[in-house]
Amino acid sequence: MPNLTTTSIFLLLEFTERRDLQILHFFAFLGLYLIAVTNNLLISILVIIDHRLHTPMYFFLMNLGILDIGSISVMVPKAMANSLLNSRSISYSGCVAQVFFFFAFATSDLALLTIMAHDRYVAICNPLQYELIMHKEACIQMVASAWISGILNATLHTGGTFAVTFCSNVVNQFFCEVPQLLKLACSDLYLVEVGLLVLNCSIVLGCFIFIIVTYMNIFATVLRIPSVQGQKKALSTCLPHLTVVSLLVFSGIFAYARPPTNTSSLLDVVCAVIYTIISPLLNPVIYSMRNKEIKAALLKLLRLGPLSKLISNRILL
Repeated sequence: MPNLTTTSIFLLLEFTERRDLQILHFFAFLGLYLIAVTNNLLISILVIIDHRLHTPMYFFLMNLGILDIGSISVMVPKAMANSLLNSRSISYSGCVAQVFFFFAFATSDLALLTIMAHDRYVAICNPLQYELIMHKEACIQMVASAWISGILNATLHTGGTFAVTFCSNVVNQFFCEVPQLLKLACSDLYLVEVGLLVLNCSIVLGCFIFIIVTYMNIFATVLRIPSVQGQKKALSTCLPHLTVVSLLVFSGIFAYARPPTNTSSLLDVVCAVIYTIISPLLNPVIYSMRNKEIKAALLKLLRLGPLSKLISNRILL
């Protein structure tokens, strides 16, 4: 195959050649994108303006919302534009940007979810020391470390991916996914990025194991709570978090850790949609679905009288 190291564009996966279905894909992605951005932005605004939500848990949730807005904005707008314009192309610099920002947001997201598990552990298993451990400065430092780790990891992966020589510019995915890009490599330098991916998957599994062990301790503590209402309240804050983590980790591991194939299957696309679109879409829904504080803050914001409860339920559920 020809050496395409100096190529100026990549050709992304086309969902369909039928124009009517391309338009349908555009509106489907547009709807999902607007819902995800609106809900995450709404929760972030509520946390900022409502003093009752100025606690570590909601501070972390606000940052998670910001990360989810960034994560879904990296991939979806370009996919929508290509469907609308009947195009498959993305510039070389655009592809580099997608890889960098995806890893930055995804790494920070996982780091933040791990921090949130620690926050729930301290709140439930060591409540008397909660304010001492999870004070304002500590929370800011934790969030800053999550963002910094994301930027550093993104720099490593972007450099490792685009240091290789590409022998094709046809990417079998609707965005610049690293495993699909590595299939196009025709130099041994791609092994550097493979090594980084293996290391990353190990770290992801380590974080997931830490979260699982943390929740095992939390559940053991919850079961000792004499009040059934207290048990339900504690579990209602933990189970949504565990659901979010599992969705992100398993879909990501499937995409980045399994052996590569020469073609993109429907399962590859579905998996990519899960961790790039569905996860940011569901995060605010899962966290807000049974959260009385968030709903109360929304009612206060809307101030629409008797209809406010109905509208807030429509938005959050």
